[in-house]
Amino acid sequence: MGLFGRGRRSDVDVEARAEDVADDAPGGTAPVRDRGPWDVSEVPDRGRRVDLGPLWLPGRDGMELRMELEKTSQIVTAAAVSLNGSALQLQVFAAPRTEGIWDEIRAEIADSVAKQGGSADDVPGPFGRELLARVPVRTAEGRTGHRPARFIGHDGPRWFLRGVLTGRAVVEPGAAQELEDVYADVVVVRGDEARAPRELLALTVPGARRVAAPTPAVPDPLTRGPEITEIR
Repeated sequence: MGLFGRGRRSDVDVEARAEDVADDAPGGTAPVRDRGPWDVSEVPDRGRRVDLGPLWLPGRDGMELRMELEKTSQIVTAAAVSLNGSALQLQVFAAPRTEGIWDEIRAEIADSVAKQGGSADDVPGPFGRELLARVPVRTAEGRTGHRPARFIGHDGPRWFLRGVLTGRAVVEPGAAQELEDVYADVVVVRGDEARAPRELLALTVPGARRVAAPTPAVPDPLTRGPEITEIR
């Protein structure tokens, strides 16, 4: 499957709206942050975010949400939101207690993109270091092209949240703000279970039963499977 391979969709109606995120972190000695992504310990009230299991996802007027499925197991591996010509894919992974994994994953993504004929530059961004990439894709005519993409990441307490921005958010100055704000408004609910580093945390369709996700040897941040589409 190509890096941006697409699958089938089926529609599920879900009503969800966003509400403002509290900027206050819990008391104690932990420093107060003025921007997320957040751990559930920092924002214990879900408010009107959509409950996707390990992720509480904020909504925006006109935003479309797709739940991406692993074809064989039907595990929900990612959430992808689209708004005003831009898209953001979200995945959350377990991470070690004592150190982050974004530096390693960023290097692996850059190497993978380069081996497939693309390019990736490690640059500063609003969430720290990120990758600005040109990812090889196959066009409808069977030709090889390149799709611009931004890979962003955040190391939280025993979890890692990865985002992939595509569309106008990559190529037009100022167009990324809306989805950057969505990313910063996400709350991660990792849970207390013992998990291997880089284990993908399976998402859930709102109201559905949560199931365990398979653990990929090296997670591919760009592969997309069948999708469940939800419209706001």
